[in-house]
Amino acid sequence: MKLPKVRELGEAVKALIKGPYTSSFPRETHTPHQNFRGLPKFNAGKCVGCLACEAVCPVNAIAHEDRMDDDPPVRVMIHYLDTCIFCGQCEAACIADHLGIKLSTEWDLTFFDRANAFETIEKELQLCEICGDAVGCTAHLLWIANRLGELAYSSPTLYLTRMKQLGLADDLLVAHKADQNRSDRFKILCARCRRTTTMTVEEQASVTSAESA
Repeated sequence: MKLPKVRELGEAVKALIKGPYTSSFPRETHTPHQNFRGLPKFNAGKCVGCLACEAVCPVNAIAHEDRMDDDPPVRVMIHYLDTCIFCGQCEAACIADHLGIKLSTEWDLTFFDRANAFETIEKELQLCEICGDAVGCTAHLLWIANRLGELAYSSPTLYLTRMKQLGLADDLLVAHKADQNRSDRFKILCARCRRTTTMTVEEQASVTSAESA
């Protein structure tokens, strides 16, 4: 019979003196290492609803639902816990300083009903004032505006969102610009409606110039 290796013998002696390496779960709560990759969890205060996490998830464990008919309209971010593989790609892709969704040390996931194996958060949506489609989450538009600084004033959608947050948006501005479709230049619009409105204004300007000539 071969004698045990010195290292194995040393480990056995340590286990006899200090106790077993394994925890007594579930009798005692197990506390994993701080670098343990556990369940990703949304942070409603940091998440901006940009959908970057959904785009990079390799197993489609993150989804969203835009509820246009709610007051106010909201985007529901959904994380399916039973599908998630805890890879951390969502945290790595998060534009909100990697804090919108973050890996935790939570690992003990037990459900009596698999239909309840998900978590959700809600983020307010901004809708296009012409077609009613979703432009993006208010938090996301504000994040973009803050990143752009003064350049955000080149986009009516961004600066109007910012002004509404500060309580400085003037709804009468639209009424003062009601001539020649100029009112549409001072609205929160999706990219398609913004392009259509811009083209309409330029075409009208061309017609006016041709008539005056």
